[in-house]
Amino acid sequence: MSESVLQAIVRTARQDPDRPALSDATGIVSYRALANRIEKFAAQLSPYRQRCVVIDMDNSPDWVVADLACMQAGAIVVPLPPFFSPAQRANALSQSGAAAIIGPRMTLTTTPETYANEAAVIPEGSAKITYTSGTTAAPKGVCLNLSGMVGVARSIATLLDHRVADKTACLLPLGVLLENIAGCYASILAGGCYDVRPQAEIGLGPAAMPDFERLAHYLAESGATSCILVPELLRGLLMAIWQSGLSLPAMRFMAVGGSKVSATLLDGAAALGLPVYQGYGLSECASVVTLNIPEANEPGSVGKPLPHIRLSVATDGEILVHDPAFCGYLGAAPPEPVYRTGDLGHMDGNGFLFITGRKKNVLILSSGRNISPEWPESELLTRPEILQCLVLGDAAPQLSALIVPTSDALRDADLQGAIDAVNAGLPPYARIAHWHRIAPFTQDAGLLTGTGRPRRDAILNTYRELISDQNTENTDAAIL
Repeated sequence: MSESVLQAIVRTARQDPDRPALSDATGIVSYRALANRIEKFAAQLSPYRQRCVVIDMDNSPDWVVADLACMQAGAIVVPLPPFFSPAQRANALSQSGAAAIIGPRMTLTTTPETYANEAAVIPEGSAKITYTSGTTAAPKGVCLNLSGMVGVARSIATLLDHRVADKTACLLPLGVLLENIAGCYASILAGGCYDVRPQAEIGLGPAAMPDFERLAHYLAESGATSCILVPELLRGLLMAIWQSGLSLPAMRFMAVGGSKVSATLLDGAAALGLPVYQGYGLSECASVVTLNIPEANEPGSVGKPLPHIRLSVATDGEILVHDPAFCGYLGAAPPEPVYRTGDLGHMDGNGFLFITGRKKNVLILSSGRNISPEWPESELLTRPEILQCLVLGDAAPQLSALIVPTSDALRDADLQGAIDAVNAGLPPYARIAHWHRIAPFTQDAGLLTGTGRPRRDAILNTYRELISDQNTENTDAAIL
């Protein structure tokens, strides 16, 4: 049986007690100190064995200690993402029937009676409940088993070895499963140091737009050797590095995932000497499923399956994951042993996975032509003038798009020029015929997931009148 995260901490604490395990701006927590802190706090959590405990705090070493202490005490962890609305937070508390909340400075409090839910049905074997990026006040609670989560972290630590064994920078909220498993757990299993600081301290606080220059300086000054990014953060970081002239000489591995990554973005990273590699995963599979690494990197793909993952592609192109860490959704029927991801793709002869789009996102034009919007969207996002976009056109004669510019100073003519340049490289049916300039998609507005992926349904609902008017114009134009 493979070593658990807790066993790895104890082993390292015995062999090299002063080795740094966690760090922030105030100092270092050694593996010996981490083991002691976990044991001490786990004792306080003993009454909550097999009960749900919510972690509700900003990124910090305390967050990591709280999570691991829950693991040792046998409590079921419910991390609250910082971008959740009050309604989503209330739903997570009541749906899970959480018995306690761990807040800032590891303050342990009993959950208010208003959230009590004796009828909460938690699938057997659940060790953590992570919430999908729902488009409503009631996102799904994804229940995961411990062995599956450790399996993902173990595979990543094995694949990357020394690249994560020095210092991993925590950029995403720890309430996001990708950072929790592939960042924190993988770092600990590799015997590395996990640098974890409050989001605002590294330029990624609650402001509408991240401070990418601050983020770049943090990565340079911290000496981090690895980190996890989403495309939006990578794009902003590249611009900040290019404008400031900063370099990241210590960086050895930067994973990017969470949503589709354009080839131009990856090329831009390579041009700046950044070791960026694309991966793919889902909450129901305990985050990472496939990953490119320096020794096996195929541009355009999302990498090969992790060593412990069994993956196949159905006849209709849907990607299937066999026996993932998924125990089921809160309050729902047990899952099938084969998880249907809803993503479309194919495997090449060398075992690399290529994603072509989401099954439910496929647009069917009035001509009968099918198209995954992620394709033209990824091309639009290669343009420096375009920060965010959403392509639509279901049942319409032509595609249209919602466009967020990188700067308010850009004129509509500048955006049209960017779209024209993209259209020149696309076949006629995939070109953007009409577009609207809109405000940025943000997590606070409920239009972005925790990993920066657009919440399509929420965006379409927000701009439904604008879209309806455009569809009417498109249809009239086609008739004329």
